[in-house]
Amino acid sequence: MADIDARLREDVHLLGELLGNTIRDQHGADFLEKIERIRKSAKAGRHGSTQSTEQLSSNLESLGEDELLPVARAFNQFLNLANIAEQYQLIHRRDDSKPQPFESRVLPELLERLKQSGQSSEALARQLGKLEIELVLTAHPTEVARRTLIQKYDAIAAQLAALDHRDLNRLEREQITERLQRLIAEAWHTEEIRRIRPTPVDEAKWGFAVIENSLWQAIPNYLRKADHALHAATGLHLPLGAAPIRFASWMGGDRDGNPNVTAAVTREVLLLARWMAADLYLRDVDQLAAELSMQQASPALMAASGDSAEPYRSVLKQLRERLRATRNWAHASLSVTQPAPEGVLHNNRDLLDPLQLCFQSLHACGMGVIADGPLLDCLRRAVTFGLFLVKLDVRQDSTRHSSAMTEITDYLGLGRYNEWDENARIEFLLRELSNKRPLLPAHFKPAAETAEVLATCREVAAAPAASLGSYVISMAGAASDVLAVQLLLKEAGLQRPMRVVPLFETLADLDNAGPVIEHLLSLPGYRLRLHGPQEVMIGYSDSAKDAGTTAAAWAQYRAQEKLVEICRAQQVELLLFHGRGGTVGRGGGPAHAAILSQPPGSVAGRFRTTEQGEMIRFKFGLPDIAEQNLNLYLAAVLEATLQPPPMPKPAWRTMMDELAADGVNAYRAVVRENPEFVEYFRQATPEQELGRLPLGSRPAKRREGGVESLRAIPWIFAWTQTRLMLPAWLGWEDALSKALERGEGALLAQMREQWPFFRTRIDMLEMVLAKADSDIAQLYDERLVEPGLQHLGAHLRDLLSQACSVVLGLTGQSQLLAHSPETLEFISLRNTYLDPLHLLQAELLARSRVQDASLDSPLVQALLVSVAGIAAGLRNTG
Repeated sequence: MADIDARLREDVHLLGELLGNTIRDQHGADFLEKIERIRKSAKAGRHGSTQSTEQLSSNLESLGEDELLPVARAFNQFLNLANIAEQYQLIHRRDDSKPQPFESRVLPELLERLKQSGQSSEALARQLGKLEIELVLTAHPTEVARRTLIQKYDAIAAQLAALDHRDLNRLEREQITERLQRLIAEAWHTEEIRRIRPTPVDEAKWGFAVIENSLWQAIPNYLRKADHALHAATGLHLPLGAAPIRFASWMGGDRDGNPNVTAAVTREVLLLARWMAADLYLRDVDQLAAELSMQQASPALMAASGDSAEPYRSVLKQLRERLRATRNWAHASLSVTQPAPEGVLHNNRDLLDPLQLCFQSLHACGMGVIADGPLLDCLRRAVTFGLFLVKLDVRQDSTRHSSAMTEITDYLGLGRYNEWDENARIEFLLRELSNKRPLLPAHFKPAAETAEVLATCREVAAAPAASLGSYVISMAGAASDVLAVQLLLKEAGLQRPMRVVPLFETLADLDNAGPVIEHLLSLPGYRLRLHGPQEVMIGYSDSAKDAGTTAAAWAQYRAQEKLVEICRAQQVELLLFHGRGGTVGRGGGPAHAAILSQPPGSVAGRFRTTEQGEMIRFKFGLPDIAEQNLNLYLAAVLEATLQPPPMPKPAWRTMMDELAADGVNAYRAVVRENPEFVEYFRQATPEQELGRLPLGSRPAKRREGGVESLRAIPWIFAWTQTRLMLPAWLGWEDALSKALERGEGALLAQMREQWPFFRTRIDMLEMVLAKADSDIAQLYDERLVEPGLQHLGAHLRDLLSQACSVVLGLTGQSQLLAHSPETLEFISLRNTYLDPLHLLQAELLARSRVQDASLDSPLVQALLVSVAGIAAGLRNTG
């Protein structure tokens, strides 16, 4: 721990000093001294100095209009640099005397443990090789940093790595420090805030950049180490075609409530993915063609090369020409739709076969050491990413499908679909699904919304099957929701099976998920159209916003249990898709623990989950960090498959029923039933101002209205900015307190010790409470909330205090996260820079609400920078 602290503080001090140099160069020594006074006041205030806290407030309130933006920018950049330093601590070089981090040890240790528990070598190798984990990258508007800044931050991390060598001489250290100084200056002189809201295509390009700059390297690296761990434990290797972790995306396919995602956008993103994939493989194949100059080859390779003197180069150059043709065609098709010329790669086998032929030939000719180098890496990328890079999911709200069906049935003179009961809808849909004639005449001219739904279905029908993932129906509530999409896809000409996935989001929908799927599986003809597992998506964000995390977590667990039971009885494979957010309030949290806490049988070699917003960058933005997180996913899914957690005892179920009932009542009493709540929320948080922040392509609201109309992301984002963190804990304080009052503390302790589901919920609750700060939240109230509503803020802070007390009582600690001093150190490090930003943000909000300032004004720019800085400092937004 001392080593980590010393390293971290050393790196933060260096980066802060270099940032200070940059600020002094632009704004002068006096301004830098003012920044330093603010920082020192914040630090002293954190250590209990009331005078320093008052001085901090005074310094911030006295800032002139021209100083607001540079002060906000200074602390924002400090926090981003602290993030870089902290992230590097996870992957810094360790000599042989230092233990490897948990993320690097987790798979080898698990394999050894599984062997000792009686698993055979063959069974372990077989299960590891056939795991199906799919991480679905989503572009929800939580990635605050611009892509150009992210690239500079990655370059800074690379220089910290270069500095992490004890044998550097003075000149080498000076050169690295100079590069760091230059990079920090470049970041300082780059605007943090986008001037224009990104388009869905921009978001897709951002996702592709994460693959290009990080995952492209991380995938073969983690597979190489997994193969090594498997061989060390069992003597066996991963099959050449194993790709335990693959990627899908919602970027350019998620049209739920986002009018900017159209059929044309989906088509463009699919083509961009093919263009990017071909370009990345071209780089690999160019390198391989240069390196594989050997002459000895297998008969199969010699035949493929036409008996060339350099058979490997000959085969790879043929592949290179086809990749060029594919790239050129995909790029040209972005402008004008055109048929693919001869040579364009359409099937993943066209990519894999020549690579495998070279690989097998090298091994057959005694050159395995060459085959197992960059060629093996390229093969593993090809198996993982294929020709289409990521599978694109399509998502749309169920009401859009229902409206389209209503317009169609109305046009056909059959009545209005949305007025029919469920039985009538199903009878109609089943009849039309089995009917060989088209439903609609060619001259049908639908309204704009229906036309867009039909156009999307046509794009799905036209796209290669391997380029698409699932069609997700948000706010699904009935079997007819799935059948309606199947019928619309059939009408668009889809000739192949596609997974149509109901997403159950609200508390009521989660409780109804089992009966809906049971009904679906019993319908005539449905099983024939299934072709693979029944996929069901569990919504974490909206269920938590609807009912609070206590009731939502238990509803999600019970829904999964019921779905496992139903599919097992029906002898249908089940694939659960977890719509988890980045934050605890939206079902987020450490993935490894979360997977191991799922109901037994729900992770049966398959796991699909969303990776959202800024968490993509934090978990996969650097190759070494990505490798660690891929290891965690791999180990957790393997362990949950082979050693599932215990079934909850009847007493635990009864307790969770009571906790959920008390939790939802307490949550809704505040959020839904208090008539003052919505107005207080809008005054106390930057919720209204967040709508001005050009983050993602999606609107902040689905429709006009109160809290129920907000998307889950800005709902969480707003409370995070003020440090009250309300959505993540509200309801737990009442539920746990009542259980303790009933004398059930021993049962709660037993659940926490023996039941991974409950332990993980309490651990995540403790984490978010450690980041919450009642004093900061009070400062916002005092500056922004009218006196008549401030009593509500005081009440909520009392509830926060109650939540902290009850969790400390449950964990037996005197301080939140006392068991994790490293995490406490990271939080403490950031608070010094966060406190001035919070106070500054409250001041900026107060000023902006009495002025009609434009987006380009220093006041609004400073406010937006403060939002970005706080998001960076807390390492989560929504």
